[in-house]
Amino acid sequence: MNFETMNIWCWLIPVIIGVICGILGYLIGKGATEAEDTSTEVKSLHTRNNKLQADLDACHKKLADTGKIGKSTTTSSTTTASFASGVSTGSISFDAATAKAVFGKNIKQDDLKVIEGIGPKIEGMFKDSGIKNWKALSDASVADCQKVLGKGGKRYRIHDPASWPMQAKMCYEGKWNDLMKWQEEHKHGKL
Repeated sequence: MNFETMNIWCWLIPVIIGVICGILGYLIGKGATEAEDTSTEVKSLHTRNNKLQADLDACHKKLADTGKIGKSTTTSSTTTASFASGVSTGSISFDAATAKAVFGKNIKQDDLKVIEGIGPKIEGMFKDSGIKNWKALSDASVADCQKVLGKGGKRYRIHDPASWPMQAKMCYEGKWNDLMKWQEEHKHGKL
């Protein structure tokens, strides 16, 4: 081996090793950054989840304070039965124009599908169970809502009706802006 061949390798080997180390360093650094981004996102989601849980707990407390949660099933059945006819007591007038202005679509009075999480099938189940309007749903307990869903089988038991009475109360009272804000903050019922 002559001196010139050895001189090329003295330069080429450190260059190759440097390039390999640079590539590895880049890949390791990129992986660490992605892990930090994921960690930050997870922390953000935990914070959001805690806030939503606190909001839900506050709603439960508010409902409990008004006597809506924790009632015996006899009392809840009586309440549900009193609205089976679809007539609400102490009626508040429905303003379709305001509802349309907020939601950007026509809203029919006592349309349970306005409530996030209730679709046509679930609305039918509630109406068949005697909960035919917003007032009746706002007076129903979460346990009553779960019983109605339970009658539909496994497919409907996965739904969480915890906020439905609260949303129904907003509909009944004509608090359309509050309802829209709540639904947007809760990503239309999804975390």
